Amino acid sequence: MKIVLLLTCLLALTFALDNVDPDFVQFMMKYDKSYALEELNLRATIFQDNKIRAAKLNVEARNHGANTKYGITKFSDLSPEEFGKLYLGYKPSKTYVNAPVFKDDGLTDIPTSFDWRDKKAVTPVKDQQQCGSCWAFSATEGIESAWFLAKGNLPVLSPQQIVSCDENDDGCNGGDLPTAFQYVQQNGQEPDSDYPYTSGGGDTGRCKYNKNDVVAKISGFQYATQSRNETAMQAAMVTKGPLSICVDAETWQFYTGGVIKNNCADDLDHCVQLVGWNTNSASVPYWIVRNSWGTDWGLEGYLWVERNKDLCGIADEATYVTI
Repeated sequence: MKIVLLLTCLLALTFALDNVDPDFVQFMMKYDKSYALEELNLRATIFQDNKIRAAKLNVEARNHGANTKYGITKFSDLSPEEFGKLYLGYKPSKTYVNAPVFKDDGLTDIPTSFDWRDKKAVTPVKDQQQCGSCWAFSATEGIESAWFLAKGNLPVLSPQQIVSCDENDDGCNGGDLPTAFQYVQQNGQEPDSDYPYTSGGGDTGRCKYNKNDVVAKISGFQYATQSRNETAMQAAMVTKGPLSICVDAETWQFYTGGVIKNNCADDLDHCVQLVGWNTNSASVPYWIVRNSWGTDWGLEGYLWVERNKDLCGIADEATYVTI
């Protein structure tokens, strides 16, 4: 009886796959996706809608002279609403957190290209998975880099500690950089090896902080700019290190390559890390942005956003920590 039932299910699934877009079947195989039979049609329909969205973004990019590429990504079976809930997570602090603003220390010769990865000041790309914890990852990445510049060693720190223990933010339901930094300033941060990430399924988890395991502490944080001055951000990065920032990442769901020159609004919903800048062959200056969606997204976990336009709100909330 069980064998007959299994064969029936396999035949039904085979029939269903025979009647959907071959790109969707290939997508399922590439990203090891599986669905209950009753969900298959829903995901196939969403996938088709997202292919149309990506195609429209490509047309709009070309119309703006951009080489941006949008297409099928590991998020192509998610509606925009699902994607936002599961993979974004910026939630502004309930109250403004006052902090100093970077003052140019006399840097006049800003290099045409700069990348903190070349100086070994950036840890490997992380993956927040299906939890709106980008803010905790961005804060953690900033602290890691700042610690390296101050102390000479690059720790891999625990975003999980911030997700579960920072009571001023909302774990997998979102948070903000200033309050995350305040938490670490008060408590320090443990290494990822002692407090590994467990919230990838969407569960914020119970705080298990152990002050005896703390390996990094900060004295505070500062804003790189509060006037959306991207030149000031460059100066701050050269002298202070990579920046933790928050952006509008709605269209990043479909990003696969190139420099983003348009199709990116200013409604902050995600936090990431800026590690450098460069200029492409078409003389378009761009920021090098590190994301927290794993290396199987974008440019091995990174993307490029045009500079000097506050595109994607990239200069709206730019911060760095002090050790």
